[in-house]
Amino acid sequence: MTEQEQPKNDFMHKLALQIVERRNLVFLIVILGAIFTIFSRSWVKVESDLTTYLPKTSETRMGLDIMEKEFTTYGSADVMVANITPDEADQLNDELAGLRGIQMIEYDDTTAHYNNVSALYSITFDYPEDDDQCLETLESVKEYLKDYDIYVSTSLGNTQEETIEREVNVIMVYVAIIIVVVLIFTSQTYAEVPVLLLTFVVGMILNMGTNFLLGTISFVSNSVTNILQLALSLDYAIIFCNHFKEEHETLPLKEAVIESLAKSIPEISSSSLTTISGLGALAFMHFGIGLDMAVVLIKAILLSLLSVFTLMPGLLVLFSNLIDKTQHKELLPNITAIGKFDVKTRFIVPPLFVALTVFACIFANRCPYAYTYNDLTTAKQSEKQIAVQKIKHTFGYNNMVAIMVPSGDYEKEGAILETLDKDSRVKSTMGLANIEAMDGYVLTDALTPRQLSELAGLDYEVAQLLYTAYATDHSQYGELINGIGAYKVPLFDMFMFLKQQMEDGNITLSGEIQDTLDDLFNQLDQAKVQLQSDNYSRMVVYLDLPEEGDDTRSFLDEVHDLVRSYYGDDFYVVGNSTSAVDLSSSFAEDNLLISILSALFVMLILLFTFKSAGLPVLLILVIQGSIWLNFSVPAIENTPLYFLGYLIVNSIQMGANIDYAIVISSHYT
Repeated sequence: MTEQEQPKNDFMHKLALQIVERRNLVFLIVILGAIFTIFSRSWVKVESDLTTYLPKTSETRMGLDIMEKEFTTYGSADVMVANITPDEADQLNDELAGLRGIQMIEYDDTTAHYNNVSALYSITFDYPEDDDQCLETLESVKEYLKDYDIYVSTSLGNTQEETIEREVNVIMVYVAIIIVVVLIFTSQTYAEVPVLLLTFVVGMILNMGTNFLLGTISFVSNSVTNILQLALSLDYAIIFCNHFKEEHETLPLKEAVIESLAKSIPEISSSSLTTISGLGALAFMHFGIGLDMAVVLIKAILLSLLSVFTLMPGLLVLFSNLIDKTQHKELLPNITAIGKFDVKTRFIVPPLFVALTVFACIFANRCPYAYTYNDLTTAKQSEKQIAVQKIKHTFGYNNMVAIMVPSGDYEKEGAILETLDKDSRVKSTMGLANIEAMDGYVLTDALTPRQLSELAGLDYEVAQLLYTAYATDHSQYGELINGIGAYKVPLFDMFMFLKQQMEDGNITLSGEIQDTLDDLFNQLDQAKVQLQSDNYSRMVVYLDLPEEGDDTRSFLDEVHDLVRSYYGDDFYVVGNSTSAVDLSSSFAEDNLLISILSALFVMLILLFTFKSAGLPVLLILVIQGSIWLNFSVPAIENTPLYFLGYLIVNSIQMGANIDYAIVISSHYT
């Protein structure tokens, strides 16, 4: 045995030897892991609401927490029926109202509900929006309207999550085909293609099977991690495979695998550190989706490394005969012309790139981002997007914003609603202070015993006794002394008190009055759980404005000023529009933070890798310049880019391209 063939006893070679010798054990573990994943995938909890990841101190997050705790929000949907006459629309309204599970349908002959031979039915269901019966009732509505041309817009279900997951599954098929084709053209032997694919698939399976260990992950991470894992980690398997082919030219099979693995572990590990550090910067975002993506993707990278270092050596041994038998000539032509061009233009291209980078940096920082999905215009529209756009173009926007204020002051609530109703940008409002009860009275109007008796058909003596009991129950003894006849109580409060007295058996009514009051009490109960709690009152405002934009932001500022003039800072305004504002504020800071941190982390690792101060700076400038060039395009076209798309593409571009830069630099040195 020559000196070159003498076995090496350093740690890496010993580790590589153990991995190769125990390849059958690795195969067994992989098979068991795949079986385990079949069950563990269902254990993963997926969060479909992006507002969950907003900073806890943001107005939207605090407001949503209060709204979820204090109020019941019934499921709702806007259903547009196209190509229908007014008479047909009226008849259809009556028929839909009779379906089981529908609490209320808003429809009238105004242009808000009938326009351009189309009818818009705003349906409220009998169940809270997180109840699956809402979706069942909505399906029954669709089934009833199957013979009509309908468009449905609703927040029920996880439509965004389902759309992304469905489209990602289609993309994965395309990606798989493209990768197979690319691997075939770049390989020297056909049998290495299944080795590379199996290595990646196992890494993907292991990642999916261990996501349950993280507790709850976002639907974004759950949907796109496989593609990101492929984009960021497939290079590791290719690097190892190339080392093996080089070593196998002079060494026997097993020795070639051991030698190539011993060389690949430190090289690939150091390369992966740059990707991991770039992803790690996401964890410092104020917007919690960054931490979620960072943890899931870093785990995916580590499991891909584990698959390359433990499974792939065994696969190379297993497929060794096929690898030797299926060698083919290089399918790609020699591309040294690019290198020659680079050398000849070395005094032209770098200065040009620097100039373009400065230009791109300016425009990339002006890239318009979209923070809501409904108003986003994409090349390929989902069914929900098509429905939203169709309804919007026919009936205008119907952007809902909720205002929560301390409960108890109906006059202030009424004043706010009255001011908002006069605004041309407001389509409608709803609150206790503007819901009509009977005979022109709204629920918060204060009535005397005489007025209540006439309104509800009660004996005046019964009404007086009721007011006396109410004053006593609320310790308002001064009203008893001054005379109960002049005592005024808000209609809503008195009806709720009357309901309680009837339930306690203190007051008994019968006949038509009882039936009328029962219907009223049912409506009051629905209004109360939606609009009033012990601590807060909720007012709902529907805007004829998009969910985001300068006009919407300006209106929200005016709403804040209006409500602040009555309640100081003790209030919350929430909705998709406020969520977009909070996301925008958070993302603007986070974007700068992750750009700086990822660059610093990667430079630090490159500094130790190349032991050079200049080369890391050069590589970072080249990669960051390419990122700026990429994101300057939406700015030049003035096309809003969905902010999550930016995060994903930025992660791929920084994580994958830095590996390519390292490979080229390593070959050069």
